[in-house]
Amino acid sequence: MTSSKSSEEAAFLKAPGKQTFTNPPRVLVIGAGSRGTAYAKAALSSTNAIIAAVCEPIAYKRNEFGRKFIWGSDEGAVASHGSAFVDWREWVEYETSRREQEVKGGGEVGNRIDAVFVCVLDEMHEEVVCGIAGLKVHVCVEKPLSTRLESCMNIYRALEGDKAATDGYTNGTANGETNGVVKQKETIFGICHVLRYSPHNMLLRHLLLEKDVIGDVLSIEHVEPVGWWHFSHSYVRGNWRKESTTAPSLLTKSCHDIDFLMWLLCSPAPNAENAQPHLPSFITSTGSRKFFRKERKPKAAGSATNCLSCPHESSCDYSARKIYLAKHLEFGNTGWPVKIVNPEIEDIYKTSGKEAAAKQLLENLGEDYTSDTPPSEVEARPWFGRCVWEADNDVCDDQCVTITWDDDPIEKDDDGRPILKGRGAKTAQFHMVAFTEKICERRGRIYGTKGEIEYDSTTIKVHSFSTGYTKTHKPHMVGGGHGGGDEGLARQFLMAVNAVDSGTLSAADAQVKFLGCDLEEAFRSHAMVFAAEEARTQRQVVDWKKWWSERVESQLGQR
Repeated sequence: MTSSKSSEEAAFLKAPGKQTFTNPPRVLVIGAGSRGTAYAKAALSSTNAIIAAVCEPIAYKRNEFGRKFIWGSDEGAVASHGSAFVDWREWVEYETSRREQEVKGGGEVGNRIDAVFVCVLDEMHEEVVCGIAGLKVHVCVEKPLSTRLESCMNIYRALEGDKAATDGYTNGTANGETNGVVKQKETIFGICHVLRYSPHNMLLRHLLLEKDVIGDVLSIEHVEPVGWWHFSHSYVRGNWRKESTTAPSLLTKSCHDIDFLMWLLCSPAPNAENAQPHLPSFITSTGSRKFFRKERKPKAAGSATNCLSCPHESSCDYSARKIYLAKHLEFGNTGWPVKIVNPEIEDIYKTSGKEAAAKQLLENLGEDYTSDTPPSEVEARPWFGRCVWEADNDVCDDQCVTITWDDDPIEKDDDGRPILKGRGAKTAQFHMVAFTEKICERRGRIYGTKGEIEYDSTTIKVHSFSTGYTKTHKPHMVGGGHGGGDEGLARQFLMAVNAVDSGTLSAADAQVKFLGCDLEEAFRSHAMVFAAEEARTQRQVVDWKKWWSERVESQLGQR
């Protein structure tokens, strides 16, 4: 069935224009890996912001990032003072000194930074965010916020201005102990829950909560298909394979999706008369490491621990040689995931050719550890040639989470009956599964009182019970990561930064207008992941309000 599109819907069907600021925000990226690079690209493609500095301990990655985004690739171009740092502590020292010079001189000096993207490893987020919080710069943190509930609470305290939360990270140099050098100002907080900012998901939420196309939501089924080889790359061989060194896969991979569900079913609709969130009632979860364990190892593989010395390699779908060389490098792809194996392969490919790049790649894939290798050395890095059934991984490769809401009316009609619109009983079911053809192309169904929505990563189909018709929506597909979510998040964050720094809006108003999410809401969706993990590991039903009271409210003193 065809029909005219409302002006609101039409906005999701065309590419947004590039945002141009009169005084472009100056951006520091901490962590020049794949995500730091992605947000630098997204910021520059969606706005005229300036990538002004980078913090990165690996010299090659730091210089590569600088050539691409800061000082350029012209022969002889090098980093200027204040544009490249080995780590965040070096930048804090520089910035504190820079501000002291400004106070003495009465004018701006050095390389000013307005906003920071924190893109280091998940387990480093706490030290970085707490370490820079006292500088009162705008901060956008890659997901997840951190890897433990207590760590997330420390970040919450630091960003809320609790000095105790920053002690021990900066030795007092950046948290208000420099005789007024650190200017106290309102700041924007962003979390890279990029699913909120893709045109597809923004339209989906608009149809669901503002246009009311299927009435009140009763239940939702949402699936994240991680992808069979993607999971083996990141969660069996890669950085996120072990809960003790990072976090459960529900957090490191699927906090996006738990936040997506909370955004649809918990957070109030835009311009809602009553902006109180409809909080969940109970959480259950089941899941385990079903396949990537030694008991599943093919007999033909024998005692081999590395793909390049395995007699079963030619017949194995998870052969590292097939995944990184045959599926990617042979076709000229030196980016992700090949670049994750060795960031220098891209440069080797350009300067010395495919054969030299392949030789280097195979050398890296041949690296392995033995029973004599210290566990700390094994855990300190990825092992991309390791047999997927012999790795030291322990995170779930298949997990289900069920979140239920009870009726929670806050108003009554003229007859004294509870008004359940948007606050009635409902259920969300989430499934994270590794063994899929699709890679991170989410799909699902939403069941309402007036109809049903079916969605994948490109299309939204709305079926009406009353008419019997199904209307198909195809939002604009933006380039870049997460269906345009990376670019959308970068644009909205920087628009909020500009609004605050120009004096146009308060930080609170800019958070609502441009990001639609504040620190408390971002923290709450992370807390939901930790509650779900408790439900899974303890095999129990978690009472959300009781859990929140005992685990969070008692520590933070908030609702």
